[in-house]
Amino acid sequence: MKVSLYARVSTTDKGQDPELQLRELRDYCQRRGWNVAGEYVDVGVSGAKDSRPELNRLMADASRRKFDAVVVWKFDRFARSVSHLLRALETFRSLGIEFVSYSEAIDTATPVGKMTFTVLGAVAELERSLIVERVRAGMRNAKAKGLRIGRPKGSGAAVLDLAAVRQQMSTGQSLRSVAKSFAVSPALLCKRLREGSA
Repeated sequence: MKVSLYARVSTTDKGQDPELQLRELRDYCQRRGWNVAGEYVDVGVSGAKDSRPELNRLMADASRRKFDAVVVWKFDRFARSVSHLLRALETFRSLGIEFVSYSEAIDTATPVGKMTFTVLGAVAELERSLIVERVRAGMRNAKAKGLRIGRPKGSGAAVLDLAAVRQQMSTGQSLRSVAKSFAVSPALLCKRLREGSA
């Protein structure tokens, strides 16, 4: 079986080294008689990011069916959240690619691995439902207390001196810096400029 290895460290200045993950993964694959077709390593990239250079390359190679399985050292090295992990696993499943997490001893090619995948999916769905319900309850509570729901308006949102705005912009300042000096968002500044020229 052809496999790809994925490793990630968020920083290199605290003694983190992706080689530690890769060494264990290579040994594991060798013991199982798997051929390592490629290694994908993100260094100095936060796991909170959905988009990572090497992870993006791995997903692109998965769609080209360059390997039969993805092997990672631990779930949190691969995915930023359960929902992110499940999206990736759904993609792999649709392509016929298995997923193996070495530390958690989960292999989606096995019955136990498939069951774990199903349980993770159910937990993620429950988590999404609970978040939606909490947000709705919070909004109902705020309305009951007479609070305004939505983004608060900036101090300069009500009255905006368009002549002063145009004067500042004529000096070559960017829209963003002009908006900041008037304590409004660039989107609101654009809207007011359009309204003023209509």
